[in-house]
Amino acid sequence: MFSYFAVVSAALGGAFLSFFCGFGLGTLLLPAFMLFFPAQVAIAATAVVHMANNVFKLFLVGKHAHWPTIRTFGLASVLGALLGAWSLTLLSGMSSQLEFSLLQHDFQTDSIRITIAVIILSFAVIEISPALNQIALSSRWLPLGGVVSGFFGGLSGHQGALRSAFLMRSGLSKDAFMGTRVVCACLVDVSRISIYAASISAGWSDLRLDLLALATLAAFGGAWQGNKLVKKTELPLLNRIISLALIAFAVAFALGVI
Repeated sequence: MFSYFAVVSAALGGAFLSFFCGFGLGTLLLPAFMLFFPAQVAIAATAVVHMANNVFKLFLVGKHAHWPTIRTFGLASVLGALLGAWSLTLLSGMSSQLEFSLLQHDFQTDSIRITIAVIILSFAVIEISPALNQIALSSRWLPLGGVVSGFFGGLSGHQGALRSAFLMRSGLSKDAFMGTRVVCACLVDVSRISIYAASISAGWSDLRLDLLALATLAAFGGAWQGNKLVKKTELPLLNRIISLALIAFAVAFALGVI
C-alpha cells in the first residue's frame, strides 16, 4: 500500500509542478520508483510515465506552441538529446566525483552535476535581477540553447530545468511559452528514449502495469490541475516562480540531493 501512495503522490505532485516550472515529474517520480524497484525498472517506468504525461499536456496546451521557436530551439534540442544520450556511458566514466560534508551531512556529487547547476543558476539569477530582467534572448542563440538543454536532457534526464531557463528569456507570451515548452519536451523524450531503450531493455519486462497505470493517471490529474491554475497566473509571477524553483533545483542538484 505504501508503494502505491508514494508513487501516486510523486506523480501527482511532480506533474502539477511541471506546469509551473517545466520540470518536477521525473525528479520526484524516479526516486519514488527506486524505493521499490531495481534501477533499470525504475528508469523504464519513469520514462513511460514522463512521455505519456507530456503527450497529455500536448493536448492541453500544444495548440499555443510557437512553431518558429520549435523549428530553431526544438529541433536543435533533438540533436542535443541524441548526442547527450549517446555520450552518457562515456562521460559517466570521465566525470570527477566529489564528496564533502555540510551541516553534519555527507554529500556526493560530480563535475557534470555542478556544470548543469551553474548554467541553471545563471539563468535564474538573470531572471530575478532588476537590472537584467528586461533582457530577451536573441533568436540567433536559440539553436545553441536547444542543443545545450537537449544535450543535458539526454545526459542526465533533467532537461526541463534548462529548457525553461532558455525559453523564459525568449520573449514568448505565457501561452506560447507553455505550448512551446511541451512540444520541445515531447521531441526530447522521444529522442532520448529511443537511445535509452536498448540499455534499459531488462527493465521493461518487469514493469508492474497496475502501478504504472496509477502513476500515469495521477500524472494526468496533476497536469490537469496545474493547467487550470496556471491559466490564472500572470506571466511575471510565473517567471518568478520558475526562477525560484530553478535556484532550489540547481542547489539541490549540485549537492547531489536529487
